[in-house]
Amino acid sequence: MAAPLKGLILCGGRSTRMQQDKSQIAYHGKPQWQYLYELVQSVIPDVYVSCREEQKATLHTGIPVIMDNVEGAGPSVGLLSASAAYPETAWLVLAVDLPLISEQTINYLLAERKPDKDATSLISPFNQLPEPLIAIWEPSGLKKLQENFAAGRNCPRKTLLNADIFQIENPFSAEQYNANTPEEMREAGRQLGL
Repeated sequence: MAAPLKGLILCGGRSTRMQQDKSQIAYHGKPQWQYLYELVQSVIPDVYVSCREEQKATLHTGIPVIMDNVEGAGPSVGLLSASAAYPETAWLVLAVDLPLISEQTINYLLAERKPDKDATSLISPFNQLPEPLIAIWEPSGLKKLQENFAAGRNCPRKTLLNADIFQIENPFSAEQYNANTPEEMREAGRQLGL
């Protein structure tokens, strides 16, 4: 039987390369965290935002939040905090730095989910590796991530590379564009017609 599925928007990064909080950039007329939250909530009713304590005040009242409460840095912290809060749950995870993602990619990922695997992950069109932050992590995959994290290996992609995952090519792969720098933010804006 498949684990229940929740959505998780990862906002807890420090955004040092962007020089501003990526979760607050308004590519779609609203903060990016809100755009992604509403996007995922349109297909999965139970969605959470993962963030640092100092970011919580930038979210709207009533938004379900999972605080980054695992010691360490990087995207594993948000995933592991969510897994600690709901250990028997699978998570559809999106990083906040995905300005081009739309419902078609989310629906495709959901349709291809393989709950008997550790994760279902899109393949990066840029390096052909699994995308750990556009993926569905099953409880078994999150357990492996926790084991790696405890052993000092803080890379969700490396966890996926050494796990039993289902990788899929996204027919909408341009939506997997990450914006981590001011230049990439401007390019995303150009692609969105801003």
